[in-house]
Amino acid sequence: MPSKLMEARKSQDWITLILAICLFISPWVIGFTAATVPAWNAWIVGVLLGALALATLSVFAEWEEWVNVVLGLWLIVSPWLLHFAADTYVMATHVVLGVLVVAASAWAVWDFRHPHAHA
Repeated sequence: MPSKLMEARKSQDWITLILAICLFISPWVIGFTAATVPAWNAWIVGVLLGALALATLSVFAEWEEWVNVVLGLWLIVSPWLLHFAADTYVMATHVVLGVLVVAASAWAVWDFRHPHAHA
C-alpha cells in the first residue's frame, strides 16, 4: 500500500513538472516573448515549479506542495494583477496552467493527509 501511495505522489509531481515545462515554453509556443511582463512571469514561475517538482520527486515534503498551490494561484490571478488580461491567449494560458497546478498539488496534499482514502 505505501508504494502505491508513493507512486501516486510521484505521478502528481511528474504532472507538475510537465506543467512547469509547458509554462516555461509557452512564451515561445504561444508567441508572447515580446510581452516582457507575462513572458517573465511564465519563465520565473515555470522555473520555480520545475525546481519544486524535481525536489519533491526526490523527497516528498508537504510544504513544497503548498508552495505549488500558491504559485498556481498566482498564475490564476497574475493576468489581472500584472495587467495582461486583455491578451486572451496569454491570460488563458496562465489561468488554465494555474488551475492544473493547483489541482495536482491539492491532490498530492489530499493523498498525503488521507493515506487510507485509497483503501
